[in-house]
Amino acid sequence: MRRDAVLLAVMGSPDPRQIDGIGGADPLTSKVAIIRRSARPDADVDYLFAQVNVAAATVDYGQNCGNILAAVGPFAIERGLVRHDAPLTRVRIYMENTGQLAVAEIPCDADGVDYAGESRIDGVPGSASPILLHFLDVAGSSCGALLPTGRVRDRFDGVEVTCIDNGMPVILLRACDLGCTGYETREQLDNDDAA
Repeated sequence: MRRDAVLLAVMGSPDPRQIDGIGGADPLTSKVAIIRRSARPDADVDYLFAQVNVAAATVDYGQNCGNILAAVGPFAIERGLVRHDAPLTRVRIYMENTGQLAVAEIPCDADGVDYAGESRIDGVPGSASPILLHFLDVAGSSCGALLPTGRVRDRFDGVEVTCIDNGMPVILLRACDLGCTGYETREQLDNDDAA
């Protein structure tokens, strides 16, 4: 697919260092939002999320990404896809990956998006205006049900878990059941074959 070839080239994949692209050698920085004005009556813009593989020549369109979704509204306003209203603009977003809708609330002033603000996210330097995301009818968007197994608790290999699909499939379990504390770094977990 031509689109995949373009995204791989822009990111510099496949290369674990992505030195010929802008990918940043990490899955967290190898994400793409493809945005267009929507023809749907219930959405302002359509958003397709693409996860570009760092080391392999593949692009995954299977899920949404909330972090990238937070940028869709400001982008739509900046590019003139959506007219802004002060002090707040609501952008209705159709998430093509899962066929779901979200509404982003974007702080605006007379000139457009108001990026200045005091909201902070742990682990992210600086502050900015908050962008609130409201997910509409996302329960079961990937697996068909909020509780894909039909149960609140399941046991796999002796470990009690809860499986949830509320916008993205997630498995919840106690860290201690894997011999962890819950305070490990990503690198520690990646290097721990038992976890």
